[in-house]
Amino acid sequence: MQSRRIFTGPPIVYHEAYSAPQLPAGHRFPMGVFRRIYETLLEDGLITQEQVHVPSKLPCKDTLQLVHTAEYVDSFTQGVLDEARMKRIGFGEVSRSPVLIERTLSEIAGTLLTARLALQHGLACNTAGGTHHAFPAAGSGFCILNDLAITAAVLLHEGAVQRVLILDLDVHQGDGTAFIFKGEPRVFTMSIHGEGNFPARKQRSDLDVPLPDGTADDDYLRVLGEMLPPVVSCFQPDLVLYDAGVDTHKDDSLGKLALTDDGLLRRELQVLDTCLAAGTPVAGYVGGGYSPDLDVLARRHTLLHKAAAQMWDSYELGSKNAV
Repeated sequence: MQSRRIFTGPPIVYHEAYSAPQLPAGHRFPMGVFRRIYETLLEDGLITQEQVHVPSKLPCKDTLQLVHTAEYVDSFTQGVLDEARMKRIGFGEVSRSPVLIERTLSEIAGTLLTARLALQHGLACNTAGGTHHAFPAAGSGFCILNDLAITAAVLLHEGAVQRVLILDLDVHQGDGTAFIFKGEPRVFTMSIHGEGNFPARKQRSDLDVPLPDGTADDDYLRVLGEMLPPVVSCFQPDLVLYDAGVDTHKDDSLGKLALTDDGLLRRELQVLDTCLAAGTPVAGYVGGGYSPDLDVLARRHTLLHKAAAQMWDSYELGSKNAV
């Protein structure tokens, strides 16, 4: 007879490949932050090893091709991307390296595992994820394959869910995700982003909320409070994939909004509480964030996991999911 297990906190997904690639010195993408997020969570006592899940199986080409073209999948996974597409991604020759290929596939595996754990337990968080600029035949803005779109497509294909809300609060519009799911009624794409930030050419999400430069905590949270509850109530998703980008922070190197640490924590609590109160599972992803100080940036990202721990206790998800 199996012993009864009470979960101590929300499932957390991590893979050592998340920070494995070595980018040139001074590169703006903080590849090392994902390891620091994981280490910070343990150092600060926000999680225990018992909560950590590691994806064990990388996605196959058929899985990737639910979203991406066969030609693009082959070009990337075989390390033969053309110069134009490498330039658009922003990683240069590293885009052809086996280490970055493994990292990209591991991140997709982790994003999918996080969603499955959220469906099982009500709430789960990754320590990476949110590659929302990737289109079917090309990557963009440090995003190679669209992990959020692939995850939604897989779960819909399997019949695990009927409706998915992709909530994108990264400072940059989730243009690739919006393009992929245009005309797909089973996926609702919602993006609250900086109006004057990348990408210059925006796509049309199901709901776009562009914010002016300098938008700070109170105005941001007021808009979120006005927009999110009606979407959850009307669309009634079976799962929320939440891109919790922290590049909305006032000190972010590539952001133009003005959220503080307190504002970010309030945002995460507001999102999770809104969804969980409606009985909707949430899978959280760290999204974008840019700073040369990886310790500061990692702690900023862990506000998502801190909020998840609070909501886990508030909704007594551990006791409900005891096995």
